[in-house]
Amino acid sequence: MDNSLNLIKLCVGAEKVQDLIDWQKTARARGPDGMPRHVTRMWPKREAELLDGGSLYWVFKGVVLARQRLIRFDEVVREDGIRRCGLVLDPNVHRTEAAPKRAFQGWRYLEGNVAPRDLSKGSANVDLPPKLMAALAEIGVR
Repeated sequence: MDNSLNLIKLCVGAEKVQDLIDWQKTARARGPDGMPRHVTRMWPKREAELLDGGSLYWVFKGVVLARQRLIRFDEVVREDGIRRCGLVLDPNVHRTEAAPKRAFQGWRYLEGNVAPRDLSKGSANVDLPPKLMAALAEIGVR
């Protein structure tokens, strides 16, 4: 049983996992060190737990389909002077079993014991529509 603490977040603007991978290859999606990052308004209070093996799980169109390991949190201050949290991510995107997830705002904590498992290497390149992936998972097809 995995006891890591993770985050879960909607992948807004992406239809499928490949969209996220393509976006993170752009300069705009990377921090000054070239690592992919996602900037969010709130700073996690459980930072140490998250950085002890945690990941950011991505929800595409109502279905969890991928995760990226959290590397660190960077302070990001934009033109408005507001302090934000830059979630610095491992560039490797791991596809997960499809798991339905209702829409929510911002990010949420996700306990490791309920997080979707990674797909095996042989099935990791499948990029079916999220709803179809969820339906297949629901009937036991992975």
